[in-house]
Amino acid sequence: MTGSPHLPDKVLVANRGEIAVRIITTLQRLGIGSVAVYHAVDAGSRAVELADEAVELPGNPPVSAYLNVEAIIDACHRSGAKAIHPGFGFLSERASFAEAVRDAGLIFVGPGTDAIRAMGDKIESKVLAARAGVPTVPGSTGAVDSVDAAIAVGEEIGYPLLLKASAGGGGKGMRVVNTADECREAFERATSEARSAFGDGRLLIERYIGRPRHIEVQVLGDHHGNVIHLGERECSIQRRFQKVIEEAPSPAVDDDLRAEIGARAVALAQAVGYYSAGTVEMILDENRNAYFLEMNTRLQVEHPVTEAVTGIDIVEEQLKIAVGESLSIAQADVKIRGSAIECRIYAEDADAGFLPATGRLHVVRFPSGDGVRVDHGVTEGHDITSAFDPMIAKVITHAPTRREAINRMHAVLNETVLLGTTTNREYLARVVATTAFGDGQLHTGFLDEHADELVRPNPTRSQENFVLAVGALHSSRFDRRHQLLEPHAGMAGWTSA
Repeated sequence: MTGSPHLPDKVLVANRGEIAVRIITTLQRLGIGSVAVYHAVDAGSRAVELADEAVELPGNPPVSAYLNVEAIIDACHRSGAKAIHPGFGFLSERASFAEAVRDAGLIFVGPGTDAIRAMGDKIESKVLAARAGVPTVPGSTGAVDSVDAAIAVGEEIGYPLLLKASAGGGGKGMRVVNTADECREAFERATSEARSAFGDGRLLIERYIGRPRHIEVQVLGDHHGNVIHLGERECSIQRRFQKVIEEAPSPAVDDDLRAEIGARAVALAQAVGYYSAGTVEMILDENRNAYFLEMNTRLQVEHPVTEAVTGIDIVEEQLKIAVGESLSIAQADVKIRGSAIECRIYAEDADAGFLPATGRLHVVRFPSGDGVRVDHGVTEGHDITSAFDPMIAKVITHAPTRREAINRMHAVLNETVLLGTTTNREYLARVVATTAFGDGQLHTGFLDEHADELVRPNPTRSQENFVLAVGALHSSRFDRRHQLLEPHAGMAGWTSA
């Protein structure tokens, strides 16, 4: 990919952590100036260190700083930036923010407000998907506003049912119910949680499909009506509807099915006049029937696996689209090469019920080498607090085959050292080492189904790992080019094998 004379000379990144760093990396490669914004607790973050300029945002609690539209736009004007990239989370899918940015005479690196609003509502998006010829999961045709109405849907389409917030995501406001009695109990809880998280308590009711795969298709669209897809991602390894491990391509999708679901995703994007980089999410049942779930109109956390197998910098494409350029690639140009896997490292104790963890990171060591990418925004001395999402980093491996990508991931996770807070690093290594994962036998209940072999309580684990990890920092025999893909015997005392 190469730069463009039409791109802005300076872009403000309205986000924090690893996604801010990831966007700044592309800006630097393209010769575009970067502006970071930050709350005081992030003053020493990697994004602030890497950006050409940084502007502190007011606000308490800290998360409110990254939601302060007026302050972000003011920072853009004061720094001379001509565009704002929202990353993901925070303001990325708020139509009002996109409008405010454009009203201020700035470029919003994202889609139009109509698409954000249409796809941000699960009820409206489901109707639009059906109109575009995209199959949807059987369920209510609109919001269900009472327990009795929800039970009536269950009687019509059968149990189990999935109650889910119309306006949300990330598993908030979602409940699976198997009977009318369970529905009565769960309805009020889901409504309350949805109202608290999203300011909208409306629920959508769908038939719950057992052992589904969560498949999503990456789309790119421009202002001229051109839309293509970049293949699919498998996102079935989840905990409480939150993705943990993703990969591309899916081991369950062949060329014919890829063409089919890709065409459906493109049709939906065209139907809503979508431009920028979005994702159409689907579930795949055990008979390989694909049903529409939702469309995320912003950049996804798991986009690196698609970049790895296609060689396309999705952030660069977003920037070009934002300034009105036509897509630089056609559908025929998209080739899937090899296999890529992404693991999300969270600050949590998987062996203690996934309790959130906090603390100061005293040592941060990530491997590097062929087929290895680590997206992170932390530095040594960085405080992990409860103020933000617990994700510390994303580790991505790419190799000619899925088996090689898995082996490489296991080795990289074992070599990663994060001292100062508990993380799920060992847990992730156990997941990718299971026979079922290696065989591609994935579904959204995978982690619960294999909990007995994945969770290993060990009260002395942290002290032992501290000693062994420090030793590893001084005398690691890990192959830095990752040609030796299996963990070696010298690390067996602290690996997760």
